[in-house]
Amino acid sequence: MHNSRLDDLRDYPFQKLARLLETIDPPTGMTPIALSIGEPQHPPPALLADTLAAHTADWGRYPPTPGTPEFRETVASWLKNRYALPDGMITEKHVLPVSGTREALFNIALYAIPQVQSGERPVVLIPDPFYQIYAGAAAMAGAEPVFLPADADNGFLPNFGEVSESVLARTALCYLCSPSNPQGSVADLAYWQNVIGLARRHDFLLAADECYCELYDRIPPPGALEAAAALDGTASHVLAFHSLSKRSSVPGLRSGFVAGDPDVVAGYAKLRTYTGGASPLPILAAATALWADEAHVKANRALYRRKFDIAERILSGRLHFYRPPAGFYLWLDVGDGERCARELWHRAGVKVLPGAYLSRPREDGSSPGDRYIRIALVHDVETTEEALMRLAATL
Repeated sequence: MHNSRLDDLRDYPFQKLARLLETIDPPTGMTPIALSIGEPQHPPPALLADTLAAHTADWGRYPPTPGTPEFRETVASWLKNRYALPDGMITEKHVLPVSGTREALFNIALYAIPQVQSGERPVVLIPDPFYQIYAGAAAMAGAEPVFLPADADNGFLPNFGEVSESVLARTALCYLCSPSNPQGSVADLAYWQNVIGLARRHDFLLAADECYCELYDRIPPPGALEAAAALDGTASHVLAFHSLSKRSSVPGLRSGFVAGDPDVVAGYAKLRTYTGGASPLPILAAATALWADEAHVKANRALYRRKFDIAERILSGRLHFYRPPAGFYLWLDVGDGERCARELWHRAGVKVLPGAYLSRPREDGSSPGDRYIRIALVHDVETTEEALMRLAATL
């Protein structure tokens, strides 16, 4: 006995990777290095432990779903400063804490996708390659996922001009990640404004996944709320998702927020009251302190910049290497991602993720990710350089 929609879920990428490599041993005497998962390994800021320790007594209290006023006010202030938002566009009433954006990106589909008893299924627009949570959320909410290729020909961003009016008319939710995972591409203001315009004309929700927005190389990426502000100063039809996992190197804290359209935030808060995803008060206190501090973020960003410098030195002119403007991934065209992943594990002890595992096959059986591998530059500088040297020597 189970929800039959579970049968529509594919195995998660890391389960597929485990099967791909299960009969292969890395070289004897060589320490394996996993570059397959985007789990930041930088030391967490010292203020995290200090704040958690100062709020030990709060573990004995049930946390409120809306979080604390201090958290919401700090986030609203951060958004206003980061994106130069007008006064009143995002206040503490427009903010809701979440237990990491992974669960929030999944549960938003339960809020946004209507239940249709007959007729055509609602549509969820998903960039391809994509974060697998998007497709899982669409499946469990009973929607039809429509995958929009995001390949080199279109700058690794979906071309919404290719989406038909009939599909847009059925669209209930659109996921868009910028900076993108895995390619590190960045949507400019005009691009965001175009998608927001579509969302408003066709009455669907834009879920702007901006979890990598603070890990940029040179220029801060614009955001969906910034684009909405330039349009009309409101957050109508837009919900932005932000996380501390990448920004502050604390993936285990499971803390993020959503902010945007006040009607959506209110309805989503009602849903979360039932799903039980409230953030514990000590975590909210730590998150408040982290969102209020920029020094550790600048140091974190500088570490990633050093690793991209190393990657550029080692890989420039090879494997179609390009230096992404944001994020912490390399998206390398190796011709055959699965074969390359097997070779790198067997010959170099380096674990990478085949791009096909982040993509969806087309009618001809190919996918936008087939030729690629994704490399997560999440380790310390020395480990990263060692892994990239092994990779270059092998390929």
